[in-house]
Amino acid sequence: MTFPKIIATMAGGFIFPFLIRLAWGKLVDNFGPIGGWLAAGFIVGTTWTLNHGVGLIYQSGAAWIDMAWAGFVGLFVASALSGDDVGKGIGMVINAILGGILGGFILYCLYV
Repeated sequence: MTFPKIIATMAGGFIFPFLIRLAWGKLVDNFGPIGGWLAAGFIVGTTWTLNHGVGLIYQSGAAWIDMAWAGFVGLFVASALSGDDVGKGIGMVINAILGGILGGFILYCLYV
């Protein structure tokens, strides 16, 4: 991977959690549950288009390391640095891993 691709991929990975942290809560505060749906559409849709449609990120085959991973790392680190309770986040990480394993097993069962 070339140096410009490294910089572009890091920028693409940064944009997603940054926008979530910046705008998601405000949209929910202003519009309630509909704000969460708007945030999901605008934030996830826009960053997906930038990263995959425009080609801001470079992927070399590990497709599972995608925007969800960037969102997790970015938001977890931001929470840790801002003094939030990291213990609650670790429990959610364990649940997410277990859910991913269960989802992978179910998909495996479909194709065996």
